[in-house]
Amino acid sequence: MTKNTRRRLDVYKEVVLDGFKSYATRTVVNDFDPKFNAITGLNGSGKSNILDSICFVLGITQLSQVRVSSLQGLVYKNGQSGITKASVSILFDNSDKSQSPFGYENEDEIIVTRIIVIGGKNKYLINGKTSQASRVQNLFHSVQLNVNNPHFLIMQGRITKVLNMKPSEILGMVEEAAGTRMYQLKKEQAEKIMKKKQIELDESIKVLTQEVTPKLEKLRQEKRDYLKFSSVQEEIERSEKFCAAFTYYTNEEKQEELHKQITGFVSNKEELEERIIDAEANKKNLEKEAKRLISGRILNKKNRLLL
Repeated sequence: MTKNTRRRLDVYKEVVLDGFKSYATRTVVNDFDPKFNAITGLNGSGKSNILDSICFVLGITQLSQVRVSSLQGLVYKNGQSGITKASVSILFDNSDKSQSPFGYENEDEIIVTRIIVIGGKNKYLINGKTSQASRVQNLFHSVQLNVNNPHFLIMQGRITKVLNMKPSEILGMVEEAAGTRMYQLKKEQAEKIMKKKQIELDESIKVLTQEVTPKLEKLRQEKRDYLKFSSVQEEIERSEKFCAAFTYYTNEEKQEELHKQITGFVSNKEELEERIIDAEANKKNLEKEAKRLISGRILNKKNRLLL
C-alpha cells in the first residue's frame, strides 16, 4: 500500500487586510473553521472583498474575478484618499507535519503576504522574507491551491451552470479542481523546455558537424604538417651541423698539413740559406786562393826574368 504524499495547506488561522479595497485600516479576520466557513453581512459591508483578498494573495491573474481592471483598483479608493499601498497576509496552520509543504516541515505557521504599491513594485513575502512570485506559486501549487484553475472558485451566477453540466463536464471540472491540470501544465512546460533544448542541441550538433569538425580536422592536418615540417627541419639542422663539423674537421686537417708543409719550406729555406752562406764563404776562399796562386806565379816569372 503506497503512502499518501498529497500535501495540503487549506486551514486558515487569520487574514489581515490593510488598505485593500474597502478596508482602509488594518483589519484582522480570524476564528476560521477548519472545515467550513461563511461570510455574512449587510450589502456593501465588504463580504466579497474578504474572498478577493484571499484570491489576491493566492496570485489570481484574472482581475475580473475580483472585479477590478488593474492592481491599482485593489488599493483603497484607487489610492485617491492618501492610501497608496495595499497588503494582505494569510496565516496558514502548518501544525500537521504530515501535510506540510516540502521545505516547510519545521514551521508551525506559514504567513504569506502580498503587497502592491501605486507606482511601485508588487512583492510577496513568506514568513516575513521577500520571495519571488514563482516561489509563492510553487508553494500554493504543491498543496493544490491553484487560484487560476477555472474551477477553483465558483463565483455568483455559475452555480446554475455547474448544476446543468453533463457528467463528462463535471468529471473534467473535478479533475481540474483536484489539481491534475496543474501537473499537465507542468508537463507541457517541461516538454516545451525539452523541445527547445533539443532544438538547441540539434543546432549545436549542426554547428559542430558543419563548422567545428571541419575546422578541427583542418587544424589536425595542419598539426600533422607542422610535425612533419618540424621533423624535416630538425633533419636539415642536424645535416647542416654535421656538414659544418665535417668541414671544420677537414679544414683542420688541411691546416695542419699546410702547417707541416710551411714548416718544411722554412726548414729547406734555412738549409738553403746555410748552403748559400757556405758557398759564399767557399767562393771567397777560392778567390783568395786564386789571388795567392796568381801572385805566386807572377813572382816566379819575375824571378826567372831577373836571373
